[in-house]
Amino acid sequence: MKNLQSPLDVTVLARAAAKVKRHVLPLFVVMFIVNYIDRVNIGFVRSHLETDLGIGAAAYGLGAGLFFVGYALFEVPSNMLLQRYGARVWLTRIMFTWGAAAMAMAFVRGETSFYVLRFILGAAEAGFFPGIIYYFTQWLPASERGKTMAVFLSGSAIASVISGPVSGALLHISGLGLHGWQWMFLIEGAASVVLCAFVWFWLQSHPRQAKWLSEEEREALVAAIAEEQRAREASQVAKPSMFKLLADRQIALFCFIYFSIALTIYGATFWLPSMIKKMGNLGDFQVGLLNSIPWIISIVAMYGFAAMAGKWKFQQAWVALTLVIAAIGMFMSTTGGPIFAFVAICFAAIGFKAASALFWPIPQSYLDARIAAAVIALINSIGNLGGFVAPTAFGILEETTGSIEGGLYGLAATSLIAAVVIFFARTAPGAKGKTPAKPRDETAVVATASPAASH
Repeated sequence: MKNLQSPLDVTVLARAAAKVKRHVLPLFVVMFIVNYIDRVNIGFVRSHLETDLGIGAAAYGLGAGLFFVGYALFEVPSNMLLQRYGARVWLTRIMFTWGAAAMAMAFVRGETSFYVLRFILGAAEAGFFPGIIYYFTQWLPASERGKTMAVFLSGSAIASVISGPVSGALLHISGLGLHGWQWMFLIEGAASVVLCAFVWFWLQSHPRQAKWLSEEEREALVAAIAEEQRAREASQVAKPSMFKLLADRQIALFCFIYFSIALTIYGATFWLPSMIKKMGNLGDFQVGLLNSIPWIISIVAMYGFAAMAGKWKFQQAWVALTLVIAAIGMFMSTTGGPIFAFVAICFAAIGFKAASALFWPIPQSYLDARIAAAVIALINSIGNLGGFVAPTAFGILEETTGSIEGGLYGLAATSLIAAVVIFFARTAPGAKGKTPAKPRDETAVVATASPAASH
């Protein structure tokens, strides 16, 4: 972006950006919290679905994973429609349809309807996260987007902590001939539907429509963002195909590493409540409270490891260390009773959540900014397949063997392999530098944030 012509222009742009953040960030954080809860709340009703509907472990695992198939298939079309109709219209549509789909989960009657509604929920949510990123690119200069994205991602951290207690409390509701799990789906889905009405009246699609900005502030934002767009177009290259991208060994390594991380994250996310239930005669609210503990620990660990990686710069080694921690925790969870397994999962969470954050600076530093968005989307898409593979495999294992030990061994082994592979991943083109280079373009940093990474 070219330099603004006067200190006054800089001041006006900074003031406009601050107003944008105050106006939209609190809403986006709340939207992200609701989004996350509607995505993972089935983890707290697995036993209820089995008791009331006869949905066994294999069917539960497949249904949990089908969400990610719907999400992956419809993410690109959703992004295209968002750009056509505008963020205000399309984000409202996304929230309404995912809320309606989440509420419809209350009326599941068997395996088929469970599969269909989980797939529909994923399709309905597709485009939400990229839509928020797109909104930031239309409203904020690049210098503000990284910090803003970090605040937005805090919604995932908050949601991972509160989803258990909230869902556990709602499971105690009964009445009108509905079970607690049905009320949970209805209330949590209704929150999204109600919120979409607020989104419609609160958001605008373009800075020129924002009456809460002064004319001077609107013009400063429009000019700054238009100049950035011209700079991007001047350096734009043809978008490579998926097959050409995967032919690059480094990109293939990035995809495998992130898939391995996501595999463990989603294996824990969807199966942890069931593991906690085995610890004793616990109620749903107690399970929800205990489910929050690993995520609270992991959030602290993420910041701690990020600080250490910033001080002692060898990014591959830090990612490898956290993957080894995840592997040890997953393996140890198979060696003792339910309480020991829970403690081991807490230890594993330190590793796999920190690894998800520490991984991204490596591809950021390696990639040319002109193709970064396409490659990061590819890495994220393949990584999210872990959300299908892990719960599906766990469900089949439990149904056929009566135990998920084999799955936990598999997660441990995959993490160890990824811990070795990470040392073959470069941090810069043509060199194996130990210190990751600073990303070439802040928009690339923003684009790396993903649902899988943040959960």
